[in-house]
Amino acid sequence: MVDVLAAEPALVRCYLLPSVRGDQLRRLGREAEARAECLSAADLAGNARERALLRARAKSAGGAS
Repeated sequence: MVDVLAAEPALVRCYLLPSVRGDQLRRLGREAEARAECLSAADLAGNARERALLRARAKSAGGAS
């Protein structure tokens, strides 16, 4: 379902979409993909707190940010 939303032009620059996708991938055990999505979300996030949270999620999904 999230992948369908990713095709929506209005959501292309929304950090929430890769954040949710990263969480789903982490739950599926797809750590490398989850990390990449969290880092992508961090790049799109609008403020420092959100970026820090998303980078921490990326790190917990396996690897340093």
